[in-house]
Amino acid sequence: MNKKRIPPKSGQESVWDYPRPPKLEPVSAHITIKHQGEVVASTNRAYRVLETSHPPVYYLPPEDIKEGVLKQSPKFQTHCEFKGKARYWDLKIGESSIQQVAWSYPDPRPAFAPIKGYLAFYPSKVDECYVGDERVQAQEGDFYGGWITSKIVGPFKGGPGTWGW
Repeated sequence: MNKKRIPPKSGQESVWDYPRPPKLEPVSAHITIKHQGEVVASTNRAYRVLETSHPPVYYLPPEDIKEGVLKQSPKFQTHCEFKGKARYWDLKIGESSIQQVAWSYPDPRPAFAPIKGYLAFYPSKVDECYVGDERVQAQEGDFYGGWITSKIVGPFKGGPGTWGW
């Protein structure tokens, strides 16, 4: 895998210019998540986390997620050195059930306090995710749950051969 930074064009960002430790910023674009033809989430109040080599991860307020479609995953948790302990959420729409489709930080570290209780979705686990009108491409490998749009360039960490970057 080539680790060489792709130079961004006008209006683009390189994930290699994102900071480490990561940065949290509000998003002005409309964020939409759909599965099985239903809108799971729709918001103008999202945040995104920017971290070196990773596509952005979008966090949505729980009030802007369709009521009753998420249930906390039993026992499954992870820990992020920057954000704290994450809990995971399962999605059920109709006959479709997806385990650990999203995660949240119930008690994030101070730098990430604005996303307390907000949820981030893996774009690979649902049918469609949008930033504005652009459909998102899922980050390869799924570990980081990044959202790839035409406005960011890599290469992106996450796929085979990139773990040592």
